[in-house]
Amino acid sequence: MCIKDVMVQNQVGLHARPATFFIQKANEFRSAIWIEKEERRVNAKSLLGILSLGIVGGTAIRIIADGTDEDQAVASLVDLVESGFSDENR
Repeated sequence: MCIKDVMVQNQVGLHARPATFFIQKANEFRSAIWIEKEERRVNAKSLLGILSLGIVGGTAIRIIADGTDEDQAVASLVDLVESGFSDENR
């Protein structure tokens, strides 16, 4: 299992569009992936799950992956979040 904390950089947080980019990236990996905010954990491949967390800019989240490509999954998703969901990192 690989776990990493990251601060959401973009001002609007993980609303529908950035959440969709996040899910698309998460679906590139075979590992099970979750996002955790304040002890609440949701499937990182679920749009409704991510939106239900109400993640806004400046929020700390934890990305957790478990599987054969867990390290690459977490590193890639952390890079995406840290970039503010810029086009170059999708």
